[in-house]
Amino acid sequence: MMPVLFPLGNYYFIGLRYFRDPVTFAVGTALVCGLYWLSIVVLTLAVKQVIRWFPDVRQALPRTLVMLAVVGGLTVVLAIFDVWTYSLIPVTGVRFTWAAVQPIWILGFIFDVFLCIALSVFYTYAQWKTYQTENEQLKRTALQHQFDTLKGQLSPHFLFNSLNSLSSLIGDDPARAEQFVDDLSKVYRYLLQAGNHQWISLQAELRFITIYAGLLQTRYGSSLRIEQQVARAYLERSLPPLSLQTLIDNAIKHNVMLTNKPLLITISTTTDGELRVQNNRQQKTIRVETSQSGLANLLAKYRLIGNESVRIEQTDTDFTVTLPLLTGPLPTTIS
Repeated sequence: MMPVLFPLGNYYFIGLRYFRDPVTFAVGTALVCGLYWLSIVVLTLAVKQVIRWFPDVRQALPRTLVMLAVVGGLTVVLAIFDVWTYSLIPVTGVRFTWAAVQPIWILGFIFDVFLCIALSVFYTYAQWKTYQTENEQLKRTALQHQFDTLKGQLSPHFLFNSLNSLSSLIGDDPARAEQFVDDLSKVYRYLLQAGNHQWISLQAELRFITIYAGLLQTRYGSSLRIEQQVARAYLERSLPPLSLQTLIDNAIKHNVMLTNKPLLITISTTTDGELRVQNNRQQKTIRVETSQSGLANLLAKYRLIGNESVRIEQTDTDFTVTLPLLTGPLPTTIS
């Protein structure tokens, strides 16, 4: 539009002399270009500031109204400045009068209305698309988490180790072997049902972990210790199912476990109503070829509900993950 607007603007200010006199044409063109880009810079900065004030997609109406007020006010000032600038240059022959300014105000206001509405619509649509993309990414992450969880639920490695442990018990301690089979069935029932629940009570999760820890200690013996120090006041709060299994498996996967150097995993609650899982670091010297998908997916599940307060802390001696416990309506308990 600039090739059209520039001559029209100068025709309004200067008249036909703008087209007939080469000097006036050159000066007028340079002047209108400079004033045009000054207006563009000022209005762009103003619009960006309004968007910073009202960035949310749900703030479309106040954003549009404030943008219109700010841009309209600047248009009034810029119109006065433009006419005054033309009047300072003798070759233009322009005199500053309010009669020359008023038509610019009227046209500028009409332009501002369309401009602000268009900018607000485009910005709102862009934000909506961004939110949709982020939500889709989080949903895909959640689905990946469910898939990885299902793979973990049906892990042949875990089942193979459990059957080996069971085989050893059958000959040595039949009564304990019977209890082992019963616990193994409870673990798999919980694992298979967990994918149908987004949240589970801490009490139900701890019941599962107690049974799961028993199976692990049948295999690892005194080289693994899992302790619970959970305040009863937080038992009815919620967390994603299999969170504790994920953190326990992560600790076992990356640390050495020996009878004289056991891996100690402590599950406790804080005074702020958070769940803390801590293990002593006994890093394996041989690199474990595995991804952090279990822990990463657990973090993604918290982000999916807008809660990013999961904390991971690592020192030379300890590795700690702190999970927030959710309050509100209790989730359906897994039987």
